[in-house]
Amino acid sequence: MTDTPQPPHAGDRLVASSAPPRPHRPARPGGRVATPWQRVVGSLAYLVKLASRVAALIVVLYAVFTVFRANPFNVWYQFVESLAAPLSLGLANLFQLADPRWTALVNHGLAAVVWLIAGSALASLIRRAAP
Repeated sequence: MTDTPQPPHAGDRLVASSAPPRPHRPARPGGRVATPWQRVVGSLAYLVKLASRVAALIVVLYAVFTVFRANPFNVWYQFVESLAAPLSLGLANLFQLADPRWTALVNHGLAAVVWLIAGSALASLIRRAAP
């Protein structure tokens, strides 16, 4: 009896399958395939989170412009100020501190935190609502 390697058999594990490859489908965690509705809901949640982060960025940018005393006649300053006014959620005059720069930083920073928390919470609720 010789120790020559034997050719693989059809039931062996290391034998390649002759079946055609399956097409790629996006999978969810756990190996489940995402349905079209779940992809739409996921995209909507992503857009909500993105919009809230952009709003927070605009509010923080206005606070930074104010703290570093940017030129109020600059076009970029005026543009950011026009966007930050409605995005401050009424928190622009919540606290009145001695230094107006600190006032802007605290109030607009608080508005940015509210935007981030609300956006993340809403995106989470949208994802949970999907079946």
